Amino acid sequence: MNLERNIDNDTLVNDINKNKKLFKQHLPIETSFDIVGRDLIIGNKEAYLLFIDGFAKDEIMLLILKTLQNLGNKVIKHDTIPTLMKERIGYIEVESFTDIEQAKSMLLAGAVVLLIDGENKGIIIDAREYPARSPQEPDLEKVTRGSRDGLVETLIFNTALIRRRLRDPNLIFEITSVGKRSKTDVVISYIKGVADDRLISEVKDKIDQIDTGALVMGEKTLDELLIKKHWYNPLPQVKFTERPDVVAAHLMEGHIAIIVDTSPSVMILPVTMFHFTQHAEDYYQNISVGTYLRWVRFLGMICALILPPLWYLLVNHKEILPEFLKFLGPKESSKIPIIIQFLLLEFGLDLLRLSSIHTPSALTTSLGIIGGLLISDLAVKVGIFVPETVLYMALAAIGTFASPSMEFSMALRIFRLFLLILSGLLNFIGFFVGLIIICIITYTTSNFTNGRKYTWPLIPFDWKALSHILFRMPIPNLKNEDK
Repeated sequence: MNLERNIDNDTLVNDINKNKKLFKQHLPIETSFDIVGRDLIIGNKEAYLLFIDGFAKDEIMLLILKTLQNLGNKVIKHDTIPTLMKERIGYIEVESFTDIEQAKSMLLAGAVVLLIDGENKGIIIDAREYPARSPQEPDLEKVTRGSRDGLVETLIFNTALIRRRLRDPNLIFEITSVGKRSKTDVVISYIKGVADDRLISEVKDKIDQIDTGALVMGEKTLDELLIKKHWYNPLPQVKFTERPDVVAAHLMEGHIAIIVDTSPSVMILPVTMFHFTQHAEDYYQNISVGTYLRWVRFLGMICALILPPLWYLLVNHKEILPEFLKFLGPKESSKIPIIIQFLLLEFGLDLLRLSSIHTPSALTTSLGIIGGLLISDLAVKVGIFVPETVLYMALAAIGTFASPSMEFSMALRIFRLFLLILSGLLNFIGFFVGLIIICIITYTTSNFTNGRKYTWPLIPFDWKALSHILFRMPIPNLKNEDK
């Protein structure tokens, strides 16, 4: 008896009234206004249409319903569901179902469910259309020359943008869902024969084992559920991008891309620390220009990490400076110690950045001018800061934003703050101890391993691979090496 009850609760029967009752038990049809159920007559039979208001394509459903209701009193003697699917429903994505859970999952994802009296099968019409914005160029990854389209929050649009660039039959998009309540669509993308099969299997297994209610913050939540993280390590272990051309390039290199519905960012893994130093701009410019830009970026990131603490140590120990560097150091005295000035400027820059995020776009420029020029100038005049500390912290901030990855630039900022504090407490000993700790954290960072360390190709050393990072190689050379 219990077995029969479970079957009745999970599968359709031949009575449409019982089927309607089953769906009302599984879904808040009469409570939630956006879940709509409509009674119809198709041929000589009663029918019931279920859909989510706002997801169904109005024009498509209008044409389908017009065709079905024009059947009049025609009698479909047998195989009603297959006959309607083959002869009357002129739409591409149509399938039959018997399982209530399958239909409920598709319905909540935006598909349309059609029930017909006398049939223990129903029809799922995938005529859904999500609200979507146009694929505009992402703000964080702009290029002076190149494509201007960017990923959006709609999953199918993102896969289409990537497929447009890679018309390879071996490009695979495998879809699954994560989250007991959200049931968020997650796509695992790779090129079969290029990506490592063991790594693909490992990623799939870890995603299948995720036990969570919802991916509240999209791909970032998935990142933290996939990879074990330590609180003291700010380094990113996966790369995020909003550019479809960047995703395509990484797929060609054997990486795996994970696309989460409702998120415009694609997660790319596995990566090393040097993946966060490269930008699409390098390849949209001439070879020499791309190499120059890459070296400028490296220099900016190094300055972002060590410039303020190193300057602080040098001016505190002027006796070790050669004659031509004696000009370093503040020309004016201040009652506030230099190390405290640097820490205040660190927090002030972060406060300014947070304020600009929450400021309406029309006022962002004004806020930057007020915060960057007026406040700092006034702070120097009243004696809170000396001009040199403002200068070197500004250079470090510019170097921080030279990183193409926001996550990596924030890690540099945390490491710089760590170095400043140790240098202020222990002078040169603290500086070098801090550098050693940073190197250890970097070397031991996990990168969803594919046999390569996070520091590869520097450690372990691989000159050929490292040269591709230090110098922008000609694209024909890269193609020849891929063959």
